[in-house]
Amino acid sequence: MVVKLVPPRQKVPFDAKGFLAKAGAGRRIEKYIKDEIIFAQGAACSAVFFIQKGRVKITLVSELGKEAVIAVMSANDFIGESALTGAPLRISSATAMGDVTLVRLERKAITRLMRDEPRFADFFISHLLTRNARVEADLVDQLFNASEKRLARTLLLLANFGNDAKEIAVMPKISQEMLADMVGTTRSRVSFFMNRFRKLGFISYNGGIKVHRSLLNAILTDKPKIKRS
Repeated sequence: MVVKLVPPRQKVPFDAKGFLAKAGAGRRIEKYIKDEIIFAQGAACSAVFFIQKGRVKITLVSELGKEAVIAVMSANDFIGESALTGAPLRISSATAMGDVTLVRLERKAITRLMRDEPRFADFFISHLLTRNARVEADLVDQLFNASEKRLARTLLLLANFGNDAKEIAVMPKISQEMLADMVGTTRSRVSFFMNRFRKLGFISYNGGIKVHRSLLNAILTDKPKIKRS
């Protein structure tokens, strides 16, 4: 008797973009153009947003009026998750950095999805855990690393360098002023470090900023050229 071995069925990855694009109660597609405000600090907090396309800048303004860029989010990220904590007001602002397409999920709608759709719940929880790890890493970065190393890490994050094998990634268009806000330093220091990175071959300028994998290697191996001061 010949026994045929049936290979196990491969698990199909959850298509969050396709799933959320479908019509449903309490969710709708919204489009924004560059510099258009998605939600503002101090506004009512009643919805979570899923980024289908584009990049979104998250900013915070202090009581003294100083604005800081705390994150840049891109496709397949959620923003405005504090709506699920019951917070009445936004503690930060979200602004489109270009043409952006979002799915707006009212608080009741996303709560219902997490209850009724296990795969969506897994996807959303994975996002929250990743964001939490990112926040912790950002805090460690600010407390213990010099501005040069913080800039290097910021460039890698903006270029979406991960565990893949790509050698070069193109960053979104972003000003040195914004980079300085994200790193917590001055524009002149950012300019100085960017020129140093270019001379070392970590980045290049050719129709935009290109980040080379050698910058990631320098961070991981903690070479003297990228170190604490």
